[in-house]
Amino acid sequence: SLCILSRYFSSDSGSNNSVLPEATKLTRMPVLVEGCDYERWFIVMEALKRYPLRDEIVGTYIKTLAMALGIEEDAKKSIYSVSTKYYYAFGCKVPEDLVFKIKTLPNVKWVLPDSYSGDPGDNSYEGEQFIDGKVVPYDDKYHSDWIQARNDDRSKGTTHPRKASQK
Repeated sequence: SLCILSRYFSSDSGSNNSVLPEATKLTRMPVLVEGCDYERWFIVMEALKRYPLRDEIVGTYIKTLAMALGIEEDAKKSIYSVSTKYYYAFGCKVPEDLVFKIKTLPNVKWVLPDSYSGDPGDNSYEGEQFIDGKVVPYDDKYHSDWIQARNDDRSKGTTHPRKASQK
């Protein structure tokens, strides 16, 4: 609240001028989506400026997660899915207490609890599977809903409104 912040930034010599604690406990939300366990996380990255090869994108994911875990091999073991075709994101299994650290890493846009897709218990996740440090060949079934919606829009001639440019 404002009162708390004013205490930290006050010029009064009797005040506590220390910074707010860096890591605070995350507020655990009730599970809204079947399959969320707060052990698996979906890390969404900023879009890259160019069109790198899939291996470069995956390498970026590994290096990013290694900044939080300390070792690239641990990052490779933690990542279980990657998305490189429609958006830049990866799934990883890490302790909940590392989520704040991951959120602060360069080019990380969002960190969200991941949930499996498909039938409960099958533990399949969106994107391309990442096993033993390697990407399993892409299967369009992982993005079938997105592809279908895009194709439906195209067949209907639906366009999404664009913001008018100002001159």
